[in-house]
Amino acid sequence: MRTAMAGVLAVLAPLVAPAAEAAEVPTATQQLEWVVDATGRVPVSDAEVREHVAAVLLTAVGGTPGVNAALTNLGPLQLKRVVTEAPDHVEAAVHGPADDYLLDVHVDQAGLLDGIKASPDDPVPTSWPELDTQLAALGARVSFGASEILPDGRCRVVHGVREDVQRPLGSAFKLYVLGALGKAVAEHKASWTEQLAIRDDWKSLPSGDLQNQPAGTRLPLSTYADKMISISDNTATDHLIHRLGRDAVQRQLTAFGNQRPSASIPFLTTKAMFQLKATQYPARADAYLALPRWARPAAVAGLERLPLTGLAGWQAPEKIDDIEWFGSPDDICRAFSGLAKENQPEIAHALSINDGGLKLDPAKYPQVWFKGGSEPGVLTLNYLARTADGRSLVTSVMVSDPAAALNENHVAARGIAVAKGAVALLAATLRP
Repeated sequence: MRTAMAGVLAVLAPLVAPAAEAAEVPTATQQLEWVVDATGRVPVSDAEVREHVAAVLLTAVGGTPGVNAALTNLGPLQLKRVVTEAPDHVEAAVHGPADDYLLDVHVDQAGLLDGIKASPDDPVPTSWPELDTQLAALGARVSFGASEILPDGRCRVVHGVREDVQRPLGSAFKLYVLGALGKAVAEHKASWTEQLAIRDDWKSLPSGDLQNQPAGTRLPLSTYADKMISISDNTATDHLIHRLGRDAVQRQLTAFGNQRPSASIPFLTTKAMFQLKATQYPARADAYLALPRWARPAAVAGLERLPLTGLAGWQAPEKIDDIEWFGSPDDICRAFSGLAKENQPEIAHALSINDGGLKLDPAKYPQVWFKGGSEPGVLTLNYLARTADGRSLVTSVMVSDPAAALNENHVAARGIAVAKGAVALLAATLRP
C-alpha cells in the first residue's frame, strides 16, 4: 500500500513544456519556499503543482490529489532556519503543527523538485526508559522490538514493548514476497535476470509507477524487486506474487517464522486489497469476511479479475484487524534473518536503496535495510542495520489504531527517532 518513510515523497522527472525563451531555473531554496507556502493553502491547483512538481512524483502519489494530501500531512509549516544550501539542494529546519522537521529538498537541472524528504528534528532517545516514554507518546497501539540477529540466525530480543503481538503490517508484507523470490531463485525456478512482461490485469494502484508502463513492457525480476521494496510499488508486488504463485508466498510466512501465518491467508495482492477497501465499502468487505476460510481464495481471485475503475482512496481505518497482512516485531526480525540467510546480492540491493530516513553514519553502519508500510490507521517502520564489525541489529516500530487515522508524518518522525536511538542502544549492548 502506501509507504510512510518519514515523509519521503518520491523521485521526480520534469513535466513542463519548453518555454519559448530561456527562463530562470528555480533554485532549491525557491522550491523549498514554495513547499512551505503551499502547506498553508491546500488544495493547490493542478496547474500550480505541475509548475513545481514533476511527473514521477505525480504518478507515484496519485497525481495532484496525492501531492495535496502530502502537503496537508506536513503542514502548515513555518521555516525556522536554513541548515545547508546549494543551487540544487537545501536542508532547512521547519516547524509543523505537531513536530519539527528537517526538510530536505532537491531539484533537477530544470529546477523541478526531484526529491523531498522530511526527517525528524526530534531528540533521539539515549536510554531504554527514554525510548519507552517516546513510544508511549505515539498513542494508539504500539508494538516495538529491538533485537540482534545472532550468528546462528536466531533473533535475540534486547528490548521490547509487546514485541510478540502481531499488528497490521501495511507494505512491510512485501518482505515475504521478496523472500519467496529469493527462494525461487535459489531453487532455479526463477532468475534475477528473467524478463517479466507487464500485464494490464496484474496492474494495481500507487504507490509506485509501474502501473503506467504499457502492457508488454519487459523488465527483469530484479527491477520488480527493487521497485517493490524501495518505492513500495504495488504493481511490481502483484506481478511478483502472480509470477511466483500465491501458495509460494504463503509458504514463506512459515519459512520465515511468522507466528500466525493463517491471519494473512489467503495472501492478498494489493489489487485485491483495493477492491475490498476502495469501492463498495463496507458491503464488499463484510461479504468477504462472512465467507468461510475455505471459500476466500476463490473470492480473492475473483476480486483480482475486476477492473481498476471506480476506486477511491479512504481516509479512515477500514477493518485493519481483519483485512491486512500481519506480523509482530519478532516476526520482522525473523524475516530479516531469513532474507540474510538467502545471501543473494539482489536482495541486499533492493533493501538498501531506501534507508527510510534513518541517516546512520555509513562508517559505523555500512549497510541499512528498510521496509515500511502504511494505510489509514497503520504505520510500520522496520530496519536492519549492519555494523562495521558485522553485527546485524533490527528495530521495528508498529503503530495502529482501528478507530482513527494516524497523523503519518507525526508518527513517522517520532518513530524514526525511536528507531535511530534503538540502533545506537543495540550497538552499545554486548552479546551475552
